[in-house]
Amino acid sequence: MGSASATAAPAVQQKDDDHISHTVFRHPVIIIDAGHGGIDGGTSADDLLEKHINLSISQKVYMKLKSKGYPVVLNRNGDYALSDDNTWLKSRSRHLKDLAQRKGLSDELPSDLIVSVHVNWSKKEKSHGPVVLHQREGRSYMLAESIQSSLNTMYQTDLSVEWGKPFYLLNYIKKPAVIVEAGFISNLQDREMLSSSSGQKQIAEAISSGIIYYLSVL
Repeated sequence: MGSASATAAPAVQQKDDDHISHTVFRHPVIIIDAGHGGIDGGTSADDLLEKHINLSISQKVYMKLKSKGYPVVLNRNGDYALSDDNTWLKSRSRHLKDLAQRKGLSDELPSDLIVSVHVNWSKKEKSHGPVVLHQREGRSYMLAESIQSSLNTMYQTDLSVEWGKPFYLLNYIKKPAVIVEAGFISNLQDREMLSSSSGQKQIAEAISSGIIYYLSVL
């Protein structure tokens, strides 16, 4: 899969004196995590890089939820690596610093849920459609089911959610979190959807609708 969170790693804690207080957020927010960025391009096909697709879809999800009045935060709004912002974790691993920085935001902000946006890849070119990964936790499963159902309707697929057992973010984020693999960049049909502005808009609307439905019934 194309997620940068693919490797579980030891939990890391930010030192109290390095902790940033976000008092501006007085109510729980939705965190949209745009996967990869900067030096970390994620998966690819031809000249398409996952990091750009993730950001574009995430920005559209952010704007959709914002327009509906939901408190929402996007963790990056440009092509840069979140590991560059991580000055508190004493590790030589850029990958671990990136993941820890993403997790750290969910600790710093009062958050209702976290949705991490990624793109999938497979050796099998016929593999296509969305896959939503969840924590081993009821609310995360319900959120994944809601987003998966919405994406299935849009893609005209009948795929099921999956337990994201090896994924760092799903193991260590304490709030309900999911990873949305928005489609297979290795599949021609999905790639056309993922790379076009209209396709990205449809995907973002489906993800947003899934989030809104989950919040309305929980």
